[in-house]
Amino acid sequence: MSQPVTFEPVGRMPRLSDTIAEQLLEAIVAGRFREGDILPSERELGDQFGVSRTVIREAIRTLATRGVVEVQSGRGVRVIALNTASVTEAMSLLIRGGGSIDFVKVHEVRMMLETHVAAKAAERATPEALEELEALLQAWADAGADVDAASRIDVDFHRAIATSADNELYVVLLDSISGALLENRRATLALEHSHAKVFKEHKAIVDGIRQHDPEVARNAMEKHLQGVAEAWQAQQKGSAADQS
Repeated sequence: MSQPVTFEPVGRMPRLSDTIAEQLLEAIVAGRFREGDILPSERELGDQFGVSRTVIREAIRTLATRGVVEVQSGRGVRVIALNTASVTEAMSLLIRGGGSIDFVKVHEVRMMLETHVAAKAAERATPEALEELEALLQAWADAGADVDAASRIDVDFHRAIATSADNELYVVLLDSISGALLENRRATLALEHSHAKVFKEHKAIVDGIRQHDPEVARNAMEKHLQGVAEAWQAQQKGSAADQS
């Protein structure tokens, strides 16, 4: 008796609408359709792709969901700007909604990202960027015991460093995790002596950037983030003690 014939499993074939959505997206990314352009009508696209208007409508809906086009009643489908906001929002929602993505995991990514960014800022920071960092240092000093104000200034400070590194992708990545850390900032900054300690650490980072010394800036950021982790651990222990 011959051996039974077996076959490898076949993955699900993409839907026609998904294939068309990808082709339209490629045309937009390549610049064949620019911001503000109106896409051909459903009938025209259906004729070009050889599919029904229903399939085209599904493809357009997919692109609209991804923030690439918007459907304007009576005017058609308009291409909208491709920007970083949708990327940042998607990552933020993932972090905030993902039960398994906790402080430790976010902090691990932050340590990897921000130490590198601080070094790049030391290489690339302009006089104007340094002025902004100095202004944020002063704002931090002025905030005093106002934890909410200090938390917002802390976000702005770290974002200013990413901006001064002159790579918009650093800002996108940092923005995507900043929101998830805001509540943690408020809790840790409420700890005794935290304000003065963080000011000293921030100043050391700015000093490294001002000196255009990547290693000094990197080490100062690493020390600061280690302090953040220690403050978080202290805050967690305090919460556990209060509950016991």
